[in-house]
Amino acid sequence: MHHFVSNNIAAACQAVQQGKVIAYPTEAVFGLGCDPANLEAVQRILTLKQRPAHKGLILIAADLQQLAPWLLPLEAALLQQILPTWPGAVTWLLPVRPEVSPLIRGEHDTLAVRVTAHPVCRELCQCLGHPLISTSANLNGQEPARNVAEILQQFDQQLGFVLDAPLGGQLQPTQIRDGRTGQVIRAS
Repeated sequence: MHHFVSNNIAAACQAVQQGKVIAYPTEAVFGLGCDPANLEAVQRILTLKQRPAHKGLILIAADLQQLAPWLLPLEAALLQQILPTWPGAVTWLLPVRPEVSPLIRGEHDTLAVRVTAHPVCRELCQCLGHPLISTSANLNGQEPARNVAEILQQFDQQLGFVLDAPLGGQLQPTQIRDGRTGQVIRAS
């Protein structure tokens, strides 16, 4: 087994703090993640995936406080809509602070964010004390990896760490909803 594959959350956390790109389990598929404040690492994810930057990426967090630095203040009506769904498998598009890099928000004035209920992701974000980039672990146009073997096959030595832990058991990636309209952008 590769030396950088393990189920140690503290080691995964350390890899992120060192500016590395990690693969880790999410609700339905494996994700690629890094520190969103480290734009070099964010660029590395886009390059690894061959993903166009204009699409934007998802941030996952352990709680709403972790997302505050990335989002404009949320209106009460919006909070009433969002809070019942979190922690959970719903990703919301919420108004983003203008200073957030286009590498993360793409060409949008919103940011895709989720307070995750997946225990591994939660623990990872709690350990970091900040959100984590979350984008499916696959090359653009290929099926997302659902196990470590598929990750190593697609990315081999290019990742800093692979967190080998169970997926959340959802068949489809999380639902994405537009906070301003409540509209479902991606059905789960």
